[in-house]
Amino acid sequence: MSPTSPTSVSSPTSLTSLTYEEYLRLPALLDLRRPRSVPVEHDELLFITVHQVCELWFRQMLTELSDARDHMMAGDGYLPRLRLRRCHVIARMLVDQFDILDTMSPPDFLRFRDALGSASGAQSAQFRAIELLSGEPRPGASTPTLWDGFLAVLVKAGFRVGTKGDRFATYLEIAANRADHAALWELAEALVEHDQAWSAFRFRHVLMVERQIGRRAGTAGTTGAAHLTARLGDRFYPELWELRSALR
Repeated sequence: MSPTSPTSVSSPTSLTSLTYEEYLRLPALLDLRRPRSVPVEHDELLFITVHQVCELWFRQMLTELSDARDHMMAGDGYLPRLRLRRCHVIARMLVDQFDILDTMSPPDFLRFRDALGSASGAQSAQFRAIELLSGEPRPGASTPTLWDGFLAVLVKAGFRVGTKGDRFATYLEIAANRADHAALWELAEALVEHDQAWSAFRFRHVLMVERQIGRRAGTAGTTGAAHLTARLGDRFYPELWELRSALR
């Protein structure tokens, strides 16, 4: 039987009896929103919802970015651009989540903040995984990143990337001859846009934290907004940003 045969996936009977709730596992999903304040503070429900939604979108971003990385490592530059474009839209939507949190007043947040204990967004494993996969420097790392994938695409296209000088000569060649290297230029720009979108997310996060708690310490013992502000200058692809100054 062919693996793509409809009957090999599921029987017509099981498909016709499947409900919306079952497919999305809604009872289990909706049961995950469990506030800890006693009595329950109204805005804690909002706080939990927004952060759970963010984690779901983080998971989708990891799916897209991992696929983009894997295709680039194989020398493909087309599908990664599509995956990155989707991530750009997801990142913009994640920024909008802070607008929802801004509808919560600082005094109302303080009414349940102690219920968070030592829990903090700084502990998000998926947030960290996105940054590492995107190309944030990490000593001793062995897993390929999006940057490794981009360099693999350049090598397959016949360019040298062994040294920073080699890479800049490559970037300048691509930029100066975009008609001949349109796909490579667009891939590089897609990476820059991913970097920019994530930086916008970091910046909007800082503003939300400052609006809610000012310069208070974070719940996990960090310095709060100051800790987040220190990351605002970080870039995944500094060479592609530096390229702007070298263009003629």
